[in-house]
Amino acid sequence: MSIVTRFPPSPTGYLHIGSARTALYNWLYARCHGGTFVLRVEDTDRERSTQEAVDIILEGMKWLGLDYDEGPYFQTQRFDRYKEVVDELVAADRAYPCYCSRERLDTLREQQMAAKEKPRYDGHCRDNPDADNGNAPVIRFRTPPDGAMVIEDHVRGAVTFDNRELDDLIIARSDGTPTYHLTVVVDDIDMGITHVIRGDDHLNNTPRQVHILEALGATRPVYAHIPMINGSDGKKLSKRHGAVSVLQYRDEGILPQALLNYLARLGWSHGDQELFTLEELVEAFDIDGINKSAAAFDGDKLAWVNQQYIQTLPLDELVRHAEPYFTAIGIDTSDRAQLDAVVDAQRTRAKTLVEMAQQSRAFFGALDGLDEDAAHKHLRGTAFAPLKTLRERLQALDDWSLAALTATVESVAESHEMKLGKVAQPLRVAVTGSSASPSIDVTLQLVGKTRCLERLDHALEYISKRLDAA
Repeated sequence: MSIVTRFPPSPTGYLHIGSARTALYNWLYARCHGGTFVLRVEDTDRERSTQEAVDIILEGMKWLGLDYDEGPYFQTQRFDRYKEVVDELVAADRAYPCYCSRERLDTLREQQMAAKEKPRYDGHCRDNPDADNGNAPVIRFRTPPDGAMVIEDHVRGAVTFDNRELDDLIIARSDGTPTYHLTVVVDDIDMGITHVIRGDDHLNNTPRQVHILEALGATRPVYAHIPMINGSDGKKLSKRHGAVSVLQYRDEGILPQALLNYLARLGWSHGDQELFTLEELVEAFDIDGINKSAAAFDGDKLAWVNQQYIQTLPLDELVRHAEPYFTAIGIDTSDRAQLDAVVDAQRTRAKTLVEMAQQSRAFFGALDGLDEDAAHKHLRGTAFAPLKTLRERLQALDDWSLAALTATVESVAESHEMKLGKVAQPLRVAVTGSSASPSIDVTLQLVGKTRCLERLDHALEYISKRLDAA
């Protein structure tokens, strides 16, 4: 059997973490079996669906690298097909028109709730030849009145639903537009979907959809309902936990590979392995590894995974991802060799690409200024003489290699009978404005000779003024 999975987002908001994980699991299952991954936009909610949301979803999928083999299909472009199926069900007496007014249904619901009964349609129009009262009817599916529906779910196991708990659901509104339960079934049939992998908030929808599917003579797909994602406090994931657009994680400097890795492991296990390449995920993923209990989102763990990817990605790939964050804060990245060298030097020092770019300003163009705390602590009178000597030695240095720079700093420290750190740290603050940077030899090499000399002049002037003021 050729595997066909689908991801059917509703364009009523952003692509959030839970939806992205669902998309990933469907993508992985299709890829690991050489199957087909379908993107279907369920946009029948015309009041809430927007083109902006569609664009955000497509952009999020592209950023994550979740390419699709078919689609995007849009349900609003398939209304003729849905009407054809509704007519077919009515003709086969598997569906019927319901003329009940909103007032009657509201009264019925109030009575049932007062009697502590489950609110449900009472079948008033089901076999009532006198039901036609002139109202524009909705179309209801004729649900079997007794028996049970058993769903063999590949995550939850066998789940049984009593048909008596299911009323005759509406499959077409009074204006003729189809409802969710009908459209999803028709789409899954027409698109040849073999595996439905989705959140377990859809589990209770499944018996209704299977009834429609079987009424149309179709074969059930394999169902796998994924437990939801909770916050670290065990409560439903919300914005305060990080339930934001995946594009916000992009904006915060998370690598797409890291987010995919984290989401894959958020509810799926494969031994003790934590970090996977995308190729490893494709090879290892299977529905059987999906956990039955809800996963807990952990922002710190995501940051750790991202840091591991920053440290281990091939340099050219890391630079490609990092460059937009440099340009976003006004850094000129036209010197490709300099950009490569800076990214390589900073990859072990940053948790996000935003952090990397912000920490790298000193290696491009003019210095923004001195960090007040760092300057107050390290640019003191005792640092004047060694920095002045360093300024002279560095100006005379023709070999700007790491070895030569290291030897120069060490010799100055020795000549002034100071520990290396007592010289290197004021030097670091002088040339970067900060007390944190890569090793002092790498820092000097990245800043470059001309900028180092200029910044040492400014630092010496800063110390002189400070001494004068004292």
